[in-house]
Amino acid sequence: MRKIAVFASGSGTNFEAICESFKNSNICVSVLITDKLCYAIERAKKYNIDYYYVNPKEYNSKEDYETYISSILEKYDIELICLAGYMRYIGTVLLNKYDNKIINIHPALLPSFKGAHGISDAFNFGAKVMGVTVHYVDNGVDTGKIIDQDSFHVEDSDTLESVEEKIHEIEHKLYPRVIAKILEG
Repeated sequence: MRKIAVFASGSGTNFEAICESFKNSNICVSVLITDKLCYAIERAKKYNIDYYYVNPKEYNSKEDYETYISSILEKYDIELICLAGYMRYIGTVLLNKYDNKIINIHPALLPSFKGAHGISDAFNFGAKVMGVTVHYVDNGVDTGKIIDQDSFHVEDSDTLESVEEKIHEIEHKLYPRVIAKILEG
C-alpha cells in the first residue's frame, strides 16, 4: 500500500477528488493535515480518514510547527505529501525530510500567474489559454519543477466563474493521475 498525506486549508474539493480516485486502489490517503478549521475536515470524516488540525499559532516557530507535522507523518509512513489548497509555505524541516516527495496543484499554467490568485490573475490578464499545473514543491512560491499540466482555450463567453469551474474539473482529474504516476512509476 502506497501512503499519501494531503495538506489543505479550505473546502477540500481536491482532497475529496483524490479520496474518490484512490478508494479502491493500492494508494491510500492516510491522513489529512490542515492549518485551519476548514470544511476539508468534514470530507475526511466522510471518508473515515484520520485528520489533524495543526494550528501554526500554537508554535514558537515554523520549524517547531513543521517538526510536529513531521512526527504525525512518520506515524503513517507517508511516501508523498500532496498540497491541495494548503495556503502556507513549506519550510526547510519538511522540504529536507521529504525532498522531491511534496507536490502541489496550482490553478494556472506555471511559470505564469504564480501565487494565491492564479485563476483571477490569468483571467484578468486576458489569457486565451488557461489551465492547471502539478509541480514539485521547493523553497519558492510555485517555482518547483513542473510534473504535468493540462489546459483549455478560454471562450469569449467565459466568465471568471465559468473558468473557475473548468479549472476545478481539470484539477480533479489531473492531480490523481499525477499522484498515481509518481507512486506507480
